[in-house]
Amino acid sequence: MNGFEMILCVVNAGYSELVMDAAREEGARGGTVIHARGTANKEAEQFFHIAIQPDKEIVIILVSSDIKDKVLHAIYQNAGLKSEGMGIAFSLPVDDVVGISKSSPAPAEKTEEGTEENKEDKE
Repeated sequence: MNGFEMILCVVNAGYSELVMDAAREEGARGGTVIHARGTANKEAEQFFHIAIQPDKEIVIILVSSDIKDKVLHAIYQNAGLKSEGMGIAFSLPVDDVVGISKSSPAPAEKTEEGTEENKEDKE
């Protein structure tokens, strides 16, 4: 496993920043927001005893596995079903990631010999 998890949080429209603020407090670096529309029916509203707003935002956050639980808990505390955001959040394992690393070191550069070295190692 590569050590990353994808957190998805579905919240009422306008509450994605609340989710991201909570996630950043626990070490998440950023996320992607997708505008969406919920499809819940009246039976679901009656079962959960809540009015379901059709306009939603889906926040996708890629985090290292070691902070996933803290990030999910923070999202639940700040934007969960009992908040105005009425969010639900869950995580999925991620098999492969390109473009980022856990520690985000300086980008590698090609040397004259064709091997990669970190910028800091060259100086």
